[in-house]
Amino acid sequence: MLAAGMAQGIAVATPASRAGSGAVATTAAAGAAADDPYTQAFLTQYAKIKAPANGYFSPDGLPYHSVETLMVEAPDHGHQTTSEAVSFWMWLEAAYGRVTGNWAPFNAAWTVAEKTIIPQHADQSTADSYNPSSPATYAPEHPLPSGYPSALNGTVKAGADPLATELAASYGTMDVYGMHWLMDLDNVYGYGNKPGTGGEAGPGAGASFINTYQRGAQESVWETVPQPTTDLFKYGGPNGYLDLFVGDSSYAKQWKYTNAPDADARAVQAAYWAYRWATAQGKASEVAGSLAKAAKMGDYLRYAMFDKYFKRVGDCTDPASCPAGSGRDSQHYLLSWYYAWGGAAAGSGGGWAWRIGDSASHQGYQNPLAAWALSNVPSLTPKSATARGDWSKSLTRQLEFLTWLQSSEGAFAGGCTNSWEGSYSKPPAGTSTFYGMAYDWQPVYHDPASNNWFGFQAWGMERLAAYYHETGNASAKAVLSKWVAWASSETTVGADGSFRFPSTLNWSGQPDTWNAASPGTNAGLHVTVVDYSNDVGVGAAYVKTLTYYAAKSGDKNAAALAKALLDAMALNTTTKGISVPEVRRDYNRFDDEVYIPAGWSGKMPNGDAIKPGSTFIGIRSWYKNDPDWPKVQTYLDGGAAPTFTYHRFWAQAALALAFAIYAELLVAGGGQPSGDTQAPTVPAGLAVTATTANSVSLSWSAATDNVAVTGYDVYRNGVLAGNATTTTFTDSGLAATTAYSYAVAARDAGGNTSALSAPVSATTKSGGSTGSGAVKVQYKNSDSAATDNQIRMGLQVVNTGSAPIDLSTVKLRYWFSSDGGASTFGTYCDYAALGSSNITHSVVAVSSPKTGADRYLEVGFTGGAGTLAAGASTGELQLRLNKSDWSNFSESDDYSRGTNTAYADSSKVGAYVAGALAWGTAP
Repeated sequence: MLAAGMAQGIAVATPASRAGSGAVATTAAAGAAADDPYTQAFLTQYAKIKAPANGYFSPDGLPYHSVETLMVEAPDHGHQTTSEAVSFWMWLEAAYGRVTGNWAPFNAAWTVAEKTIIPQHADQSTADSYNPSSPATYAPEHPLPSGYPSALNGTVKAGADPLATELAASYGTMDVYGMHWLMDLDNVYGYGNKPGTGGEAGPGAGASFINTYQRGAQESVWETVPQPTTDLFKYGGPNGYLDLFVGDSSYAKQWKYTNAPDADARAVQAAYWAYRWATAQGKASEVAGSLAKAAKMGDYLRYAMFDKYFKRVGDCTDPASCPAGSGRDSQHYLLSWYYAWGGAAAGSGGGWAWRIGDSASHQGYQNPLAAWALSNVPSLTPKSATARGDWSKSLTRQLEFLTWLQSSEGAFAGGCTNSWEGSYSKPPAGTSTFYGMAYDWQPVYHDPASNNWFGFQAWGMERLAAYYHETGNASAKAVLSKWVAWASSETTVGADGSFRFPSTLNWSGQPDTWNAASPGTNAGLHVTVVDYSNDVGVGAAYVKTLTYYAAKSGDKNAAALAKALLDAMALNTTTKGISVPEVRRDYNRFDDEVYIPAGWSGKMPNGDAIKPGSTFIGIRSWYKNDPDWPKVQTYLDGGAAPTFTYHRFWAQAALALAFAIYAELLVAGGGQPSGDTQAPTVPAGLAVTATTANSVSLSWSAATDNVAVTGYDVYRNGVLAGNATTTTFTDSGLAATTAYSYAVAARDAGGNTSALSAPVSATTKSGGSTGSGAVKVQYKNSDSAATDNQIRMGLQVVNTGSAPIDLSTVKLRYWFSSDGGASTFGTYCDYAALGSSNITHSVVAVSSPKTGADRYLEVGFTGGAGTLAAGASTGELQLRLNKSDWSNFSESDDYSRGTNTAYADSSKVGAYVAGALAWGTAP
């Protein structure tokens, strides 16, 4: 249980233990700064990250994505790294410079980045062949990997690139200065694209550039075919890997890189903090060289502000008729998901190069602090003549974007795109817009949906809060205040150190079309929380948001929550950092098929065959040699899902930064937290006031405090069940005829908590825990094309009754017509908030076929899905099906098909409970 004092929640290293690690060298000037326990916690965490024995860094000096190797998420191996990790490293070293006055590690991070993850001239050797008036040849994106390779189409006009000539004049080169997003630091794949060589040396030691994700929004990490950045046709098929992605009449050996703008913007952000802290120490000259590199990176980062093919921004709904951009009319001024560049390999015959921006922008990638720094801080002002003005306008546009996307509750919806479905298609009628760009609740990727993760909320708001802290901007404060109130209401921190905050979000409705002169209220845009987590990396970003916001606004509740979360996370210390165990049910997807076109065959560097029917593990057989593989194999064989305790570099760095920032902004002199340190009295008189078959109601007497009691934590069987702001609480969603034990603790605004009350017991009544079968089904169309080879839809079930319902008794039916072709079908659940492994799906023939309905997709739930509480939703199920011969459907007359792309009640999708129709109308 957390006591009133901060040190109870912080593992404080002694100076001797820090020195023993060999990783931290403090200076006398930093002594005062290091006196408080939160700065000590930062130094302890920093020492763990930098200790060679803990394995965070590769031999080339780059941080691994994680210490552990068996990991599949965005990178598909733990010992890859991302530009994201490098940017967190730069920020970590900046914070270390503030605490110790030693700026050598910060400068070293930039030096290593230039030698590795920022491609050198040899890695982009034909960049000087780039023609800004013809930046790239158009190839449409497709919703599914099966739509690839995508044919190049030279008849669709790309616009002109207005940056290239200016950048070349400023820096004397046509090379692009930005981080490539992904590297294989142990060369596990064996491509051997070693930085600085522009080559493909094959298996062996040393870091290697690598590429992945090339086939549309539905391509999850489990469906990717990795490929080298410099493809010299040594591996893959006769054309290397190129003809898996792009259709062309002939193929040339080439190089290609992709930039993740949020990472480069974070690197700029880290440089800003280094500037501010070093200047305060009188050491600005020590970081001047690294600041110039950050400014240069910010100059090139403007490519993320442009439409993918430099087409005009706004109302771009047909690839042929949407005008090619000229000047700045292709610039949307937001930080999009990526920019990319490539060209012919040296010596391959004929020089050429290309560059693209991106049409889709996500709320979680925006960085107002970086935009402000690049347009207002002289040391970070880029050289190019128009850069400062671009970033100034981007700052305004980003703030408008966040205002446009804020839901009624306070969370931020997905984003917008200038190219619907990546092919400049026409969005569904009624889709709202932002400067003519269509709203998209899941911009960029769909498996899982890109804005369902709370982490993107915390990442984005941490940047906005930092900008607010530095400038006091009123617009930033307005949206932050609403977001902090929402997030705080969905967060619980228990007296025993347990904590949880949102994990998966669900969205309905859409924002009002943007009107800068009179922004709408977004009364129809809503978020609900599907489930919760205690992810420490996300928690660290959340704490930083609360800390920046509280320090500037004076919000004591936000400050108290920051402290409570930070102390709670600190209790999860390990020898390598701070981490919590996580169950990886998604690892059943190691056997997922990776789409390979018919007739294509090739090999990975280790000899794994790439052919139709290949699986994720089939083209990565080396994973079976990982020491943790037996845990996954047991799961694939029908055993329990494996549990891992991961140490992701970005998360561990973020935790260190959360300690440092809290210490800098919210800890008073003397090394102790300011304000109240006295805990409330223990609540008395806890009693059971009512029970039903699925709930227990409680009441107790108010606790007292020297300042004020702000809430109560309620525990069921020793586990946090929820929070209350009054002296009553109803715990619902329980099992019938079951005994439970309850206790309560009081909490004040300072984050102090009382001891637990005397416990009481309660037994729920007997009765139908499966409810009365009162449900409804909500549906959305996930594929606007009615004549392609798959049917895709989103479904979710809402319990409209007054009691929980056992989901294993629920079946859904989506009726459609098979339209000839094969009579067998493949069915898939690409994403489910409840876990895809808990969803069943199959196609059933209708006994009495009707027009538009000779089959139905039946969707059910395993026992692992549990019960659905009254009023709750299952959250999204992303489903699709195809005929085994992949012939096309004609969906326009299908009984259950609708054209709505946002969730809405659908009476043409049936729900059966215990075999009886409980919702909808059958055909």
